[in-house]
Amino acid sequence: MNGCPNFHTADRVVLRRLSLDDLARFQGYRTDPEVGKYQGWSPFSNEEAANFLSEMNRADPFLSGVWFQLGIADRQTNDLIGDIGVCVAQDEEHAEIGLTLDPGSQGQGLATEAICAAAELLFASTKIERIVGIIDARNTPSIRLLERLGMRRVQTVAAIFRDQPCEEHWYELLRR
Repeated sequence: MNGCPNFHTADRVVLRRLSLDDLARFQGYRTDPEVGKYQGWSPFSNEEAANFLSEMNRADPFLSGVWFQLGIADRQTNDLIGDIGVCVAQDEEHAEIGLTLDPGSQGQGLATEAICAAAELLFASTKIERIVGIIDARNTPSIRLLERLGMRRVQTVAAIFRDQPCEEHWYELLRR
């Protein structure tokens, strides 16, 4: 699958490899403080971002214990509008996902399409039995997104995020 540029196509989005051509768009949303507010990553310098995009372009997807980033692109233009991080657990029984979407693409159902496409891809390409999403309890838009997708909350745990106490909701979607 390493040479495959597109992993999955939905109605309005394509899940594809990230590339150096995505640098400006990637940095556009990844350096926005509101976009990164509840994310586990911190903004990259342009050089770090270029290295990351190159690394993801060459990486083997869905290796256990290794995060892999899928680009979310507009199906018509192939312009990057976001990315989905996927990490298949060491035991290969589940995968954790996380989504980042450009503010101009939010509120249009594109995140829903992208996560559905990622779930289809993961269940078709791996032997995982469930997909897990871990959401800061203050991140109500992402909570609503996962619940709209039929993911169910399985636990709430106390956590520390950016040196501050918080609660995290754990959601899961089971293989059908």
